[in-house]
Amino acid sequence: MKWPALFLAGALALGGGASAQTETPDTAWDAMEELRAAGDALEAAEGARDRVAALTQTVQAYESGLAALREGLRQATIRERAIEGVFAAESDRLARLLGVLQAIQAAPEPHLLLHPDGPLGTVRAGIVVSDVTPALTREAMELKEALQEVAVLRALQEAAVTTLEEGLAGAQRARTELSKAISERTDLPRRFITDTVAMENLLNSADTLESFAGGLLSASVEDPSVSVEAPDFTTAQGQLGLPVLGRVIRGYNEADAAGVRRPGWVVATRPLTLVTTPWPATIRYLGPLLDYGEVAILEPGEGYLLVLAGLGQLFGEVGEVLPKDTPIGLMGGSTLAADQGFLISSPQGGGAEASESLYIELRRNGTPVDPAEWFARAENG
Repeated sequence: MKWPALFLAGALALGGGASAQTETPDTAWDAMEELRAAGDALEAAEGARDRVAALTQTVQAYESGLAALREGLRQATIRERAIEGVFAAESDRLARLLGVLQAIQAAPEPHLLLHPDGPLGTVRAGIVVSDVTPALTREAMELKEALQEVAVLRALQEAAVTTLEEGLAGAQRARTELSKAISERTDLPRRFITDTVAMENLLNSADTLESFAGGLLSASVEDPSVSVEAPDFTTAQGQLGLPVLGRVIRGYNEADAAGVRRPGWVVATRPLTLVTTPWPATIRYLGPLLDYGEVAILEPGEGYLLVLAGLGQLFGEVGEVLPKDTPIGLMGGSTLAADQGFLISSPQGGGAEASESLYIELRRNGTPVDPAEWFARAENG
C-alpha cells in the first residue's frame, strides 16, 4: 500500500519518528515552566539587595522563556497542520483502511475461516491475510499515534495562551520595576565629567555619526578624583554576546533595501526587549542623534566606542561606569494585545513579530571595525 510510506514521509519524518512526536510539546512545556520560574524570580527580585542585577536577570528570563514558547508554539502548529494535510490528502485510503479494520473486527471468527473456493481458497486467503494484517496493524497504530499527537498539540496551544498572557504581563511588570530601580541607583562610580555646552555644540555641529564619535573621543575630561579599573577590552575579541535578544539581519557594510551601507550590524528584535552592556563600559552619550533615534554610546576600552542605536528608552547618566550585562535601555514599540493569537496562528514565524531594529557599531580610534571580529554572532529570539 502507498499510504504508510506517504504518512511516514509527510507526518512522522517531520521530526524524525516517534521521538519528534514528544520533542515539540516538551520544548513548549519546558518554556512554560521557565516562564513560571521567571514569575517566582520577579517576586524575589523585588526584595533583593541588588535589585537592578536581580531584575535584569528576571527580565532576561522572561524574554528567553517567551522566545522559547513562541518557537514551541510555531513548531507545534507546523506539525499539526502537516499531519492534518496528510490526513486530508489520504482521506480515501484512510476510509478504506478503517472500513477493512471495522469489517475484520465485526465479522464472526468462523466466517473468517470460510472461503467460496473451498479449502484451497481458504489457504490462499489465509496467506494473504497473514501478510496484510501486520501492515494494517502498523497503519492503525500510526494513525492512532498521529491522532493522539494532534490532540496533545491542541491541548498545548490552549494551555500556552494563558501562560503567554501571564508571561507578557510579568515581563512588563519586571521592566517597570527595573526602570524604577535604575532611577533610584546612586552607587555607580563616575569616570568622566562633561561640559554641557561643549556637548551641545558637538551635537549641533555633527552631520554624521563619524564626526560625532570623533569629537566625542576628544571632548572628555577625566575626573582625577575618581579611579576606575576596567578589564582589558582587547581580551574580549570574538567573545562578546549580543546586547539584545535577537538575530543579525544585516551585516557589516551590507546594503539595505535602499542601497544604504552602514559599517555595523542591524539586529532584529521584539518590542520592549532589554538592551544590556556586553562589556564593562563608561557611558559617553545618551540621547537622540541625527537619524539614528535614541542612541547610547559606550566606551568599553581606551580608544573604543560602542554605538547602540534605535532604542526606545535609555537608562543611566553620562559618565557612569557600568558593569557587564547592565541594562542600558529598552527597545521601542509596545506589547500587542493580540500577540498570543497571532503567534499561535502564524506557523511560519518569519520574524514578523521582531519589529524593532538595534544598530550596533564598534569603532577603534574613530574607525569602524567589523562587529563579527568581536561579537559571537547569535541567531536567536
